Amino acid sequence: MAAIGVTVSHAVEQPEPRQATVEEASILGIQKAALVTHIRRTYYSDQGRPVETADIVVPAAHCEIVYEIPINR
Repeated sequence: MAAIGVTVSHAVEQPEPRQATVEEASILGIQKAALVTHIRRTYYSDQGRPVETADIVVPAAHCEIVYEIPINR
């Protein structure tokens, strides 16, 4: 984004548990309808405008999702 003059200030993630689609199961090498975590990630500019999105799907049985949240004082 910096190459096109956009400063990314933060991202927001929305994790949601659900069952894998047939296509996702095939790509991930898991059984159809296995549990996955679907993460919708949106990056925002320093002016508050959404500038990029990502949909991430991870098998629930194969991954642990951990967040570190900084606390500003």
